Amino acid sequence: MIDVNNEYTVKIESVSSDGNGICHIDGMAVFVPYTAAGDEVKIKITNVKKRFAEGVLTEIITPSLDRTAPDCGIFGKCGGCSLRHIKYEKQLEIKREIVNNAMRRIGGFKDFTVGEIIGMENPTRYRNKTIFHADKNSVGFYSAKSHTVVPVTDCAIGAEENAEIINAISEFDMTELFTRKSFSTGDIMVCVKAENTDAKKLTAAVSGACKSVKSIYLNGENIYGSAAITDTLCGIEFRISPESFFQVNPVQTEKLYAKALEFAGLDKTMTVMDIYCGIGTISLCAAKKAKRVIGVEIVERAIDDAKENAKLNEISNAEFYARGAEKIVPYLIKSGEVPDVVILDPPRKGSDEKTLGSVLRSKPERIVYVSCNPATLARDARFLSDGGYTVSKAAAVDLFPHTSHVETVVLLCRKLDEAERHVSVTIETEEGWRADRRVNATYGQIKNWIAEHYDGMKVSSLYIAQTKQKHGIIERENYNKPKNGNSKVPHCPPEKENAITDALKHFRMI
Repeated sequence: MIDVNNEYTVKIESVSSDGNGICHIDGMAVFVPYTAAGDEVKIKITNVKKRFAEGVLTEIITPSLDRTAPDCGIFGKCGGCSLRHIKYEKQLEIKREIVNNAMRRIGGFKDFTVGEIIGMENPTRYRNKTIFHADKNSVGFYSAKSHTVVPVTDCAIGAEENAEIINAISEFDMTELFTRKSFSTGDIMVCVKAENTDAKKLTAAVSGACKSVKSIYLNGENIYGSAAITDTLCGIEFRISPESFFQVNPVQTEKLYAKALEFAGLDKTMTVMDIYCGIGTISLCAAKKAKRVIGVEIVERAIDDAKENAKLNEISNAEFYARGAEKIVPYLIKSGEVPDVVILDPPRKGSDEKTLGSVLRSKPERIVYVSCNPATLARDARFLSDGGYTVSKAAAVDLFPHTSHVETVVLLCRKLDEAERHVSVTIETEEGWRADRRVNATYGQIKNWIAEHYDGMKVSSLYIAQTKQKHGIIERENYNKPKNGNSKVPHCPPEKENAITDALKHFRMI
């Protein structure tokens, strides 16, 4: 029986999704931080629960071949880089398996395998955003699972300028320091939470210590320089305010977005709905390739930034809505928006059934899901799969070297309905032109779709035929001739023609 404070000699078997080594004692799994698969170590049990136990490393007897010397003085003390003691190539293998295991175990995709994992060429100094905490004695990071501050003078994955800034503000009664760095301009934003602090003295200390600082906030108020800084991703300039969500690793973010857009397969005929769009990073990248982009985000300040970013880059085919996805997405779909591609990039908690259900009802050809949490990705992918989509391919991108976190991009493609299967064709000519997939929906299917999405609107077969002819779809001649030679043929009213046109777009007939 395992007891707290008992010591054991064990062999580490694997690494968990949290970055902890796993061994077994008397059949019970034991999680041990800062160990690697293949380590022979001595551990001390610190906690025993019903199904697992936790321990701490006390001695390395025989190190794993995957081990490396951590190049950080506070490794193992702060709550950050849980994998820094493992060779980078092995870190990538661990992260690939984290995604594979989640998709297979939680999502039920038994044959799922990540196609590739994209690592960094130089996995250091990659973070453009760092949050430091402070107590009366020091500035630093919280230790693992506590609010105890571990003093730091620098962070090996953060900006080098942070050391100068920390030194400059150590004399102030601060509770939090938050820095952002633009990798394209080198400009730095500093946000400080502090009591009884003179704004002029703080400004003089920080700007004097680090010439790259172009913006300073104190307790949420801009006291120096510009209200925002700008950075560039994928050739697009973004305005970033303190509240903006902007990926912390711009080098890898470009690779992530390139993969997401590759999976999306966009062209200038397509409408894209980007759900959880933040300040419009993916939206504006997609807008350069698509006909139209609709961005959705709950944070109003982020949407303000997205709109400003669109203007800044002279992008006019992107529109943005500031409202919760579970509210605005069903409304947009019901109002007749028919996206060809949906991009989902939710927070760690994933999406919700109301949002995903509305996406399913809109029947986009492709869904591209970008996730920072393999567990919620697997759950949501199962929901979408059960709703008529197939997981086509996936790639992982390492945005967070030396930690257990990983970003994943999954492409889900719509399964054809029974009525669609026999007319799904792809034509490729010698010139390499590839025809769009078209579906020969029946008149009944078109009528039902319009009734569902236009509050019970009824349209006649004649009106459908007239609208199809306008879009170059050949119809039987008799549809447009009156039964009585003296009768006039009624013409489709504009509102019904618009509804029919939306239905034809939905079924990929135009």
